[in-house]
Parts: sequence; structure tokens; C-alpha cells
Amino acid sequence: MFICFLLTLFLNCIIFIPTDVKSEQKTIFLQQEELKSYALTEWEQGYINWNKLDELLEQLQSEVSEPPKNATLGEGLQIIEEDSGVSLDRAAFTINFLEAFYKGEDSSIQVPKKTVYARVDKEMLKEITRKKLGSYTTFYNSTNKERSTNIMLSAKAMHGTVIFPGEVFSFNKTVGERTEKRGYKKAPVIVKGEFAEDIGGGICQVSSTLFNAVDLRGIQMIERFTHSRSVPYVPPGRDATVSWWGPDFSFKNLYNEPIVITARAAYGSLTVEVFSSETVEHFQDK
Repeated sequence: MFICFLLTLFLNCIIFIPTDVKSEQKTIFLQQEELKSYALTEWEQGYINWNKLDELLEQLQSEVSEPPKNATLGEGLQIIEEDSGVSLDRAAFTINFLEAFYKGEDSSIQVPKKTVYARVDKEMLKEITRKKLGSYTTFYNSTNKERSTNIMLSAKAMHGTVIFPGEVFSFNKTVGERTEKRGYKKAPVIVKGEFAEDIGGGICQVSSTLFNAVDLRGIQMIERFTHSRSVPYVPPGRDATVSWWGPDFSFKNLYNEPIVITARAAYGSLTVEVFSSETVEHFQDK
């Protein structure tokens, strides 16, 4: 309890010197007594309590970290550049902290940051949009505004998704929960063979169009369920029903290169395409 009290007191006493530039450093000021609170009490003076220091590192990480933003696709194959992020340089800060700790005096300690690069950059997107692997188009009634909205929202959420070799794509995780707050509307859905109204009605057309686009030799289907009755937008048996609390549609990338999905819904037409690099090839059996 005493250690927890000291930690709380210490964190409240940290003075952050704010910056507005990623590359600049923050600084914390520690008084001599605060530094001493990081010593192990059951040993002779001079041994660090590493558990307590880890708690400080986690606190600082939450203060300074900014996650990177991957490059993605805008309209069609237009590339929106990535943005790097920053993270706490834990090793460098630990050295700075130990120097101050063993000095035993009031100290200003730099909180070093390091750049975190985006996993997907514009150069990668350029490469993996060169070769079309698959494409499929379905049609819908654009005068049905609610259903059209749901189709367009889910297609937009999926557009630009990159799946690396060996990774599994999940429709539900990628598109997210379909809620009114996120703009989804009530529209007809099929429940146990009967039509009903529910939030997000129509997105099964998106998952079904995606299934037909990615039905390729280098794609392994992981999870796919068909509707309890035929649907009009794809041939019988070529659909993939999804529900946030129920079935998902997922598949694994068995190619040697990342693939990227594009999706466009407009004027009653939904097209999903799959691209990769010129050197893409199927590298393992299903």
C-alpha cells in the first residue's frame, strides 16, 4: 500500500514539458526523495525496484505514444500516404532514469521517443495494386435508400484493406459493428428463412460479393455460411451471410505477397476487386 501511495504521489508530481513536434523530447523532473522511492526496501540501498519502474514506463508510454497511420486507398486506386507515429524509447529512458537514480540528486530526465513506421506505406500500395487477381460485381436497387446506405458504408469500411501473407481477413472485424450511431439503417434481412427488418440489412450482399471476388487458388476460406434461403444478387450457393453476433466471413491469404481489397458501391452497382504485385504467386496448399 505504501509503495502504491508513493507511486501515485510521484506520478502526480511529474512535470511534463509539452511539445508540439513529434521529434522533440519531453522531460520529467524528479526530486531526490522521489528517486529514492524507486529503491527496493528489502535490500541494501542502491537496487532498483524494476516492477515499479515498469509501471512508470507504461505510464509514460501512454503519455507520449502516437500510433502510425497506414497508407490507404481513396477513390479507386488513389493512394493516401501513411503517417509515422511515435513511441517511448524504453531502453533509452531506462538508462536516463538509472543515471539520475544513482546520482541521487534532483534531476530533469529526458523522455526519449522513437519513430514508429506504418506497416503499410505508399510504396507497398503502389506495388500491390499492379496486378488484378479477382473481381466481382453485383447490383442492387439504389432507390432503397436504407439498404443502399448500408451497402455503401460496409464497402467503404472494407476498401483499401491489406492482408499480408498468412494473415486471416475477418469481415466482421474489418467492417465493425453495424449500429445506428455509425450510420447504418434498418433494412430487410433473412432470419431463419424469413424476412425481417434489422440494422445493417444489405451488408450480406457486400460479404457475398467479396466471397466471389476472393474465390481464388491462393485464398483459403476459413469461415463461410450461406443464407437459409436463396438471395437474388448472386447465384445459388455463392453467398456469404454475416451477422455481428452470428456468422462471420473470413479467409486466409496463401499468396507470397500482400493483397489489397477495393470496394465501390454507387448507382446500384457494387464491385469488389483484389490486387497484388506483379510477382505474386500461390505459395502453399490449401
